[in-house]
Amino acid sequence: MAGKNIMIILGSPRRAGNSTLLAERVAAGAESGGATVETFYLHGMDISPCRACEACHGAAATGCVVEDDMQELYPKLRETDALVIASPVYWFTMSAQTKIFLDRCYALEGPGGNALKGKQVAILLTYADPDAFCSGAVNALRTFQDIFRYIGAEIVGMIHGSVGKAGAVRDNLEMMTKAYELGRKLAA
Repeated sequence: MAGKNIMIILGSPRRAGNSTLLAERVAAGAESGGATVETFYLHGMDISPCRACEACHGAAATGCVVEDDMQELYPKLRETDALVIASPVYWFTMSAQTKIFLDRCYALEGPGGNALKGKQVAILLTYADPDAFCSGAVNALRTFQDIFRYIGAEIVGMIHGSVGKAGAVRDNLEMMTKAYELGRKLAA
């Protein structure tokens, strides 16, 4: 029996940022559990904002009509067993890269619901302020909860915390261990 397919979305502009480092630990845990992991760095992709054209929901719609790098992600989103979204908290919510990606997932809606319906989801958030309310992390967490509840996807884990400067999460043994274990859980 083949292992699960897990898709990781990196929403940080930093290739070695804290949320990215947590995602690498999730990937390591998932791979150790036999899963196949594919990671996408949003900041390096050409993804336009949703145009609200509604072409993806017309009678003969086959998906989003915007020709950009989301066209590479749509089939993978449909096929994956689990989705991991890693984002820093910027200006009291998720990064702009992450938000644009989520907005474009609107095109995954179809007659049977969203293509992410029934899939497992994990959320990784890092921020500088030690308070989740003052940092805005609660805004991002609530947005993820609302989106995936609406879609019908199951959030199986959320790891978030204050880690300060880029790369500092490496020294947070608790968060790094939780990330690895979340990857194992997703692979099971």
